Amino acid sequence: MKSGPAQIAYVGLGANLGDARETLRHALVELDRLPGTRLVRASSIYRSAPVDAQGPDFWNAVAGIETRLNPYELLAALQQLEQAAGRERPYRNAPRTLDLDLLLHGVLRQDDPELTLPHPRMRDRAFVLLPLAEIAPGLVDTGDLARVADQRIQRLT
Repeated sequence: MKSGPAQIAYVGLGANLGDARETLRHALVELDRLPGTRLVRASSIYRSAPVDAQGPDFWNAVAGIETRLNPYELLAALQQLEQAAGRERPYRNAPRTLDLDLLLHGVLRQDDPELTLPHPRMRDRAFVLLPLAEIAPGLVDTGDLARVADQRIQRLT
């Protein structure tokens, strides 16, 4: 790990296979264990209808972490956590045991084949915006929330 200045990053968590709620809880613990990283805040858990996907409802949350990992190191670490949870990618938007999306990494903006920040679809998804607004209200505007108001989502905890 290359140590850099600590940044606040936000990670979207989702799961809709197996014991999704427990998977999210375990993923939050594992995020806190990443090198040079600590969990700062975690949203409530939400249940939402799949968006651009099929299968059972998703369980979702957003975590705020302080990390010294650069965005590519963090992305690789998130993908390792997904694999450890049994994530398979048989086709785009397939049901999943764990999905970890890097939403924001400090104020970094970038767009390349490996990583786009901010996450390109985060402002279109209630399952990201509502949990994010819960832990970092200054990052979500009312127009974004109004745009996703028709998406079914329920705060559970």
